[in-house]
Amino acid sequence: MKTLVIAEKPSVAQDIVRALTPTAGKFDKHDEYFESDDWVVTSAVGHLVEIQAPEEFDVKRGKWSFANLPVIPPYFDLKPMDKTKTRLNAIVKLTKRKDVGALVNACDAGREGELIFRLIQQYAKSKHPVKRLWLQSMTPAAIRDGFAALRSDAQMLPLADAARCRSEADWLVGINGTRAMTAFNSRDGGFFLTTVGRVQTPTLSVVVEREEKIRKFVSRDYWEIHAVFGAEAGDYPGKWFDPKWKRAAANAVNGEGAEPDAELKADRLWTEREAKAIADAVRGQTATVTEESRPTTQAAGLLFDLTSLQREANGKFGFSAKTTLSIAQSLYERHKALTYPRTDSRALPEDYVPVVKQTFEMLAHSDMRHLAPHAATALKGNYVKPTKRIFDNAKVSDHFAIIPTLQAPSGLSDAEQKLYDLVVRRFMAVFFPSAEYLVTTRISTVAAAPGRPKQGTAPSGGSEPHAVGSVGAVDSHSFKTEGKVLVKPGWLAIYGKEAADEVADAKEGDKGQSLVPVKPGERVGIESVDAKGLKTRPPARYSEATLLGAMEGAGKTIDDEELRAAMQEKGLGTPATRAATIEGLIAEKYMLREGRELIPTAKAFQLMTLLRGLDVQELSKAELTGEWEYKLAQMEQGKLSRESFMAEIATMTERLVAKAKGYSRDSIPGDYATLQARCPNCGGLIRENYRRYACTGADGQGEGCGFSFGKTPAGRTFELAEVEQFLRDKKIGPLEGFRSKAGWPFTAEMVIKFDEDTKNYKLEFDFGDDKKDDSGEIIDFGDQASLGACPKCAAAVYELGKNYVCEKSVSTLAQPTPSCDFKTGQVILQQPIEREQMVKLLTTGKTDLLDKFVSMRTRRAFKAHLAWDKEAGKVNFEFAPSKFPPKPGAAARTPGGTVKTPFGKTVAVKASSVPAAKKAAAKKVAAKKVAVKTDKPKVARKTTPGAGLKPSDALAAVIGTEQVARPQVIKKLWDYIKAENLQDPANKRAINADAKLLPVFGKPQVTMFELAGIVGRHLS
Repeated sequence: MKTLVIAEKPSVAQDIVRALTPTAGKFDKHDEYFESDDWVVTSAVGHLVEIQAPEEFDVKRGKWSFANLPVIPPYFDLKPMDKTKTRLNAIVKLTKRKDVGALVNACDAGREGELIFRLIQQYAKSKHPVKRLWLQSMTPAAIRDGFAALRSDAQMLPLADAARCRSEADWLVGINGTRAMTAFNSRDGGFFLTTVGRVQTPTLSVVVEREEKIRKFVSRDYWEIHAVFGAEAGDYPGKWFDPKWKRAAANAVNGEGAEPDAELKADRLWTEREAKAIADAVRGQTATVTEESRPTTQAAGLLFDLTSLQREANGKFGFSAKTTLSIAQSLYERHKALTYPRTDSRALPEDYVPVVKQTFEMLAHSDMRHLAPHAATALKGNYVKPTKRIFDNAKVSDHFAIIPTLQAPSGLSDAEQKLYDLVVRRFMAVFFPSAEYLVTTRISTVAAAPGRPKQGTAPSGGSEPHAVGSVGAVDSHSFKTEGKVLVKPGWLAIYGKEAADEVADAKEGDKGQSLVPVKPGERVGIESVDAKGLKTRPPARYSEATLLGAMEGAGKTIDDEELRAAMQEKGLGTPATRAATIEGLIAEKYMLREGRELIPTAKAFQLMTLLRGLDVQELSKAELTGEWEYKLAQMEQGKLSRESFMAEIATMTERLVAKAKGYSRDSIPGDYATLQARCPNCGGLIRENYRRYACTGADGQGEGCGFSFGKTPAGRTFELAEVEQFLRDKKIGPLEGFRSKAGWPFTAEMVIKFDEDTKNYKLEFDFGDDKKDDSGEIIDFGDQASLGACPKCAAAVYELGKNYVCEKSVSTLAQPTPSCDFKTGQVILQQPIEREQMVKLLTTGKTDLLDKFVSMRTRRAFKAHLAWDKEAGKVNFEFAPSKFPPKPGAAARTPGGTVKTPFGKTVAVKASSVPAAKKAAAKKVAAKKVAVKTDKPKVARKTTPGAGLKPSDALAAVIGTEQVARPQVIKKLWDYIKAENLQDPANKRAINADAKLLPVFGKPQVTMFELAGIVGRHLS
């Protein structure tokens, strides 16, 4: 009987096969697996199966209602993941082979790897005995050693229990929390999706808390005294400081128990009077000089894990975490240039020293001239040594650090090259010697002139001025100058930092410069002195780099020592999921990305207010993850049962739902705003509460006149600035992000109109559907300037409501009966059409390329021109030219037209290439109306190994006319599909045909599984 080995990734399966070949014999390669006489080796591609509620517990209707909460199924069913069904079916088929008698779990050595295998095993209903391959190193010798010491299934059951518990607990908290918060927020009508999660919500809480600090920050004035000293050898700068200043003493003035004031520093003064007094006291004086120089060293940073790589790439190149992961994954999967990127380890296995030396040899002999000399230097200097800082099995989790592979890459994009260089430079730097500096601290002491103020310590915080020269004053003032000079660059040479002027952390004023020498006993004069007035700054907003760091170090903020220890190496989320968490918060409109800053929205503040008000703040704290990690660690050690843990999770879920369901007060307590804009009905103050903005009367304390409106119309939460503008102008928009009751996105303007029935103002959507042109009412365009000539009748085109219309399409004094029907909206598929674009359409026939259209069917954003279609007699889309133009003579051109999709919609198609031969054939068939079928004997296609196949004219218009092998055809086709962004965002397995692919596919949309068959019909 054979043993089936299931790895987590195809690359690991290949490594296993290479390691086993010397002992197990030759492996034959098949589509989804490798096979020898005794072994069958296959792999998953990450998670293939996910958990779901059983059918009888899965609420189809009313799942967003408290009536159907909480959802706590007694067990979980499994559901194949759509993207990887083919791979899952292949593995299941292998487990059912009659010649397979045992399984080896070769998934990654960790909790998640254990879960991937266990769910596949459960889905396949496999009863075969299981052994566990536990690897931390992927060298052939380490793999063979691992197979010689396979662990038993019984040994791994505690880890399997912990893995299942983490997955099921996340499902229970995420599903019930999201449905409960959504049900609460939708109580007053409408649908307000409010997502929460164990990782997502604490991450958002970190960003909101920082923004709250920024908003509450009150800037304070302070002063620094800067002087320039003149020595015989030249000038140097210095900054005043109080040598007797102590942080603890300064903070003690604020009272016992007060929060330490981070703004208090030895070189700051808090009154202008004192700063100027000191500047006056030293002006024109001389100073004695003492200095101390000491050598220091700085080692290179550790090797990259995914989070540190994402942070570095965000800081250097502005790459988002998602972009960095995508590029790193491409370098791993496509180019085979980097090791597995989804790792949280920054060390290498202890048996990797030979592999590292081979990697340096590859780099030294590569064509990468900016890197090769440094690799050669490392080899010549024997820099690669088995140090614990780099090689340490105890610091390797299920994957080791990200390093370059033995394969030199080629054909990298600019972004890929940047990231590859970043990893390679860090990889080499960690083996190079430390950089050596000489750090000099110089103190220039100025004696106060007779009759001038003397130095004293300023009161902390600077709220009260004090007399200079008061009790405790001294007869001198001290100025500090710091210099940092790079003596030996060491690893900095890899980054081109050979000179001292590139020292990154030297102080302002003497950055990277050696201080001018001062002779022993020399007195230096003060050339100039200035008291600079400055302001304290609020804390910086999070960037992706700093937020990733906060997520990684979230455990450090936990007070409980045991929970903090449990999260010591975990943080919020995993390196593989943190990017998706950030992108998810942005997609759900909890955060905005402005430049490199991440800014929480009003929806985020509303969620935090809700969680605090309902007293379910555990959802927003890292302690929840810490508590889980502590208990899951106990479970892995056999000290806690799976049943006990899940019972606690069920209790927590019930409490969470009960808190939301049983809340009976009218509003949630919170820190709410009072608006500047006044009530449009009575002029009273408008205050914010949890759900609404409402008039509270002239004094802001009463019931007001009854005017109010919801904070979240159609699922979109108003920002405070938008509300102020809305009340001031009584209209706003067009605004994006609204959702209909059916869940469709839409864009609209909003207006505040007076309602005769209620005798008060109310909020309404304005979609621009003016009925004046249909009612026969006479329209007077008055002095309005025409935008251009109507493309149908050459009459003038004007704005009317939210449309652009021909003057002859409505009733006017000049022509009471309309004779034209030209009309087009000012907002089309969420894209606002500005006046200047309409003018361009009427004068040139089309607009500029507009980029905010959103498809109603796929909900995918797209770019297009609006163009006048003379044949159709209406405005249509015209798409930008393809990045892959057809080869000359490859295909004939045909004018654009329309095509009917399987969903019954007619869409415009730009001019496309249709093979001339097919056009001729179509005409011939149309003329004869009859075709005579001639039976011909089928002849087997002759192919020569390595020879290419000729693409049809239609396919050649996409991939070129040269003969290519079938795998290369698929690759080129995929490159085109990705470049044109043709994968359906709602279903990545579906590919939408553009005008060039339509003749190839023969229909508007195909699935990825159809590609091979379609390509076959176009190759000969």
